[in-house]
Amino acid sequence: MRRATSTSATIEKHPWEPFAPAGAKILFLGSFPPPRIRWSMDFYYPNITNDFWKVIGIIFFGEKEHFIEKSDKRFKEEEIKRFLTEKGIAMYDAATAVRRLSNNASDARLQVVEATDIAALLARMPQCHHIAVTGEKAAKTILASHDAEPPGIGESVEIHYGERTVTLWRLPSTSRAYPLAPEKKAEHYRALFQAIGVL
Repeated sequence: MRRATSTSATIEKHPWEPFAPAGAKILFLGSFPPPRIRWSMDFYYPNITNDFWKVIGIIFFGEKEHFIEKSDKRFKEEEIKRFLTEKGIAMYDAATAVRRLSNNASDARLQVVEATDIAALLARMPQCHHIAVTGEKAAKTILASHDAEPPGIGESVEIHYGERTVTLWRLPSTSRAYPLAPEKKAEHYRALFQAIGVL
């Protein structure tokens, strides 16, 4: 008999507001932030072992540790925010409330209680016509309301929010649990940035 662990887990609300710079061209969506104990900054992809900011460093600066403060192994939060604003990159997650069914960052153990209102978020960014999801959980959460299956890694699908057509791109997860070197992950992310004219 299956244990009803989902009802006993505490509902966790998203800790941050969406990062939505004026003129954003693309919105990156993960699933949900990891437990606070794993944060090395109060911003998206805060786990120092996650490859997201390393992938971005490789693509735009040719240096995997460009956004890492090597002296105390923290990400350079303010520099990251300046970079995102300059490039027109918005950040949020596919869920605004979850139950964490184990005390780790595993997507497989996240139960989405409340999905993000993507239409309301896009309304704040009139120039944004692209969404990039960084993993299968985020893709499934977003596409559940569109009755669509996630595309393959590196592929895209068109979805609609009112009169706006948005291209949803599926990228490899930047979690260390995803068995692909940061340099290989960067190839997929680079192709996306080139396709939408950010790189």
